[in-house]
Formats: sequence, structure tokens, C-alpha cells
Amino acid sequence: MLEHEGIGSISFCPLAQGLLTDKYLHGIPKDSRATKSRFLTEDSVKNAALDKIAALNEIAQRRGQTLAQMAVRWNLRGGKLTSVLIGASRPQQIAENVKALDGPDLTAEELAEIDKILA
Repeated sequence: MLEHEGIGSISFCPLAQGLLTDKYLHGIPKDSRATKSRFLTEDSVKNAALDKIAALNEIAQRRGQTLAQMAVRWNLRGGKLTSVLIGASRPQQIAENVKALDGPDLTAEELAEIDKILA
């Protein structure tokens, strides 16, 4: 529809409220959003999400990217979105996430592996 109408779209929360960053790779930090938010709770993070995050991070590492960079790249795949709203709280997060644009396109095999993890 976007293409047909000639309009753009923006991905809101492409890093899943921080889940798709390295912040949760080793559990739930005490100062994290999951300990303070009513939208992202410790229970929702614990329920298999940590295993999925770790598996996605393995793909990102093989690509030479951070998990956040791969998530941004995934959102921008195919050129269907105009932009992504990163929601960074520090300037270095923006600089790090912009590097996603330098990475290679996701391969069909990587996309299939991501789909399998998220299924």
C-alpha cells in the first residue's frame, strides 16, 4: 500500500524498547527499562525472550555487527521504510546505530534464521 500510494513509513521502537541491544544479553540489569516500565516487564523479558536475544546476537556477531545494528538493518531491509526511530538516550548510541547502514544487506539465509528464532 505504501508503495502504491507513494508514501513513506517510519518504524517505531525498532530496538524493542532496548531488548535488541546488548543491554539484556546477560540478564536483566537492575537499572533497565524492564525493571521500571509497565510496558516492558521483567516477566516479559524472562519468558524465552532472553534466549531469542542471545540467538539473534549470534547472527549479528557473525555479520560483524552489534545486535542493535542488525535490528536497524532488518527494519530497513527492502527499502520499504523511510526511517526508523531509534530513541537513543546518549549520543554514542546514535553514532553506533547509524553504523548499521555500513553493514551488508541481510542474506536470505540470515532472514530465514531470524524468522525461525522469532517464530
